[in-house]
Amino acid sequence: MFRTLSLSKQGLSTVGVKCAAVLGSLALLVSVAACGTTDTNTSGSAATASASGASSADPQGYDTSAVTKDPEIAAMLPESITKDGKLTIGADTSYAPGEFLAADGKTPIGFDVDLSRAIAAIFGLKEVTVTSTLDSVIPAVGSKYDIGLSSLTMTPQRMDAVEFVTYFKAGSTYVVKKGNPKGIDSEHLCGQKVAIQTGSTQEELINQANAKCKAEGKDPMQIQSSKMQTDVTTAVATGKADIFYSDTPVAGYAIKQTGDVLQSIGQDVGVTPEAVAIKKGDMATAKAVQRAIQKLMDDGTYKRILDTWGVSSGAIDKAEINPRLD
Repeated sequence: MFRTLSLSKQGLSTVGVKCAAVLGSLALLVSVAACGTTDTNTSGSAATASASGASSADPQGYDTSAVTKDPEIAAMLPESITKDGKLTIGADTSYAPGEFLAADGKTPIGFDVDLSRAIAAIFGLKEVTVTSTLDSVIPAVGSKYDIGLSSLTMTPQRMDAVEFVTYFKAGSTYVVKKGNPKGIDSEHLCGQKVAIQTGSTQEELINQANAKCKAEGKDPMQIQSSKMQTDVTTAVATGKADIFYSDTPVAGYAIKQTGDVLQSIGQDVGVTPEAVAIKKGDMATAKAVQRAIQKLMDDGTYKRILDTWGVSSGAIDKAEINPRLD
């Protein structure tokens, strides 16, 4: 992710779910994000809310039921993936509007989830999204998960670990309390309390900036790294942190869902491709995923999914395997 932005996240307990209470305008954010558990096998979208148990109050996703199997593309997948009839996807479901949990606390929804379902349909497979934490998605691709589709920003380091197929683009955005009461300057964060999601690209960038603060003899940032983006958002909304940094779509959705509680500051930076992660060296699956995404782009399904979630500004017109990062 610049992993990219996320927004409705929450606290975890060992087996069940446990939400921290959030006041005022955060109530809506928490109801949308609900609570999540780690490594819980769940699938479904708002389009199938009644069947899956999701609340009718959840954001309505795109109905992918009209997407049908493409035998030619499906035949490209290795038997190791198709043998169980499922496409198992690793995702950090705390990153709205890309992937997050419905109010029932177990049903994944979001534009990445709708896209996952559409890709699986082209393969003639059942989509199964598995809730995980961001930093554990890539290491488990090829073993626990067939693919990772979780707002993953391409970086040189990640490209050393997995194959990538691009499907979206996003930048990074800073978010503070509405009105910026502490007068935070995103260009000068030394000494500030900065909330960030563990394992995100933004965490890498903040750590680099903090090292510079120390090298220049300035007060270091007080970095609050959380597994869940929801916790990151809540930290700023409640005053525990001064500012957070995340993907632009996530930041925008968080601001919208919290009403007048938050706002962005500074300029969006670092627009970078987001991509599906595939096991390193598994070019057969990479080529199949690329063909599936390109088909969805060409027939308009991809654009309709993004339009449904209000993120069409991140649309691209060509899915590529491991494109060069400029």
